Formats: sequence, structure tokens, C-alpha cells
Amino acid sequence: MIIEDEPKIRQELATLLKNSLYEVALVEKFTDVTQQVQQALPDLILLDIHLPGIDGHQLCGEIRRTMEVPIIFLTSDSSVMTETNSILMGGDDFIAKPYHPSVLLARITAVLKRSSRGVIQEESTLEHKGVKLDIRSYKLEANGLETELSKNECKLLYYLFLHKGEVVSRLDLIEYLWDNEVFIDDNALSVTVTRIRSRLVDVGVTNFIETKRGAGYKI
Repeated sequence: MIIEDEPKIRQELATLLKNSLYEVALVEKFTDVTQQVQQALPDLILLDIHLPGIDGHQLCGEIRRTMEVPIIFLTSDSSVMTETNSILMGGDDFIAKPYHPSVLLARITAVLKRSSRGVIQEESTLEHKGVKLDIRSYKLEANGLETELSKNECKLLYYLFLHKGEVVSRLDLIEYLWDNEVFIDDNALSVTVTRIRSRLVDVGVTNFIETKRGAGYKI
């Protein structure tokens, strides 16, 4: 969950995390933030300090009273005092802006590994109808067979696995896969789905992805 009041930074963080196959929740209204956190039940929070109507340290204390979710402070205030207070208030890590994307992702991975709530490790393999998707190794398994996926093939399948049983619109998939691109031809999605279906045939699976004409795709 990203708690950041600057829209541009918030979107940059969301894009970075989605491209790394994390599910992302955004706080965009800064009233009842603690309640929003409790409803979302995130596995980790990226928390700015200077927020509208509430101080990030104060918010961390409120969250800590009811939840043990890991919190990484992400702020432009890089003073030693601010970093010290962030850790003393219950933060699990502190990163100063401007951040380096690879460093931020490494810190997130490290905090999740240390956390007793590090379920991302347990959920790296998803399964549906006998098909297993390993999002760490980009591999697809079924019927004792295995095949490798490209990054976008893995991302698309991952999104469908998260919404199994639901019809996912083409627009949602395009935005999830290419939301940081200026323009993507709708045909690119069809090509990606065709390639995934070919990978599924390689492991002996047919009709796994249903096309709902005029609506989208469903598994």
C-alpha cells in the first residue's frame, strides 16, 4: 500500500511495483487513512512523512496500535533526526527521496523476508485448474510439463490468476501491462494472449483462457 500525497510520485511507485508483479493499493484521500489500511490489510506500507492533515510518524503509531504490517518510510526529509524518529516510531526501514528503483525493490524484498507477514514468498506460485504459475522464475507448469514465459506473458497470466472466475476487460489488461507506455496498439494484447495459449498447449492445456467477445478474458 502506497501512502504518498504527491500524485506523480504515487503513480511512479505504483508503476514500478506493478511491473515487479506486486499488487498495489493507493491512498488518494487522506481522511480516515488508518481505516483504509485496516480494510486493505496490506502486506507492506510505503509511507511518506509529510501528509495532508496528518504526520506520517503519527499515522505509523496509529497503525501500529492494531496491526503489525511492515512499514517503510519514504520521504524527501533525509535528516538523521527524521530517520531516527522514523525507526523509533515503528518503521521497519527508511529510504530518502529521490530513491533508486532497484534499491527500493531490494529493501521491500528484504523487509518482506524479515516480516512474519511475508506472504509474498508463499504466494510466488499460483495454481488454477491444474495450471501452476511461478512468478519468480516466469515458468508455467501442468501435466508434469514445464515451459518458460516472457515477462509480459507472466504478468498477464498473473493478473488473470488474481481475478480467476472473473471476466477481465481488455482495457484493464492493457493498462496493467503497459500503463507506463505512451501508446500501445490493442493488437499487442491479442498477440500476447495468443502466445500464452501456445505456451499452455506446450504443457498439454487447452481452453484455459476463455475469450468473452466484447468483454475480455476469463480463466
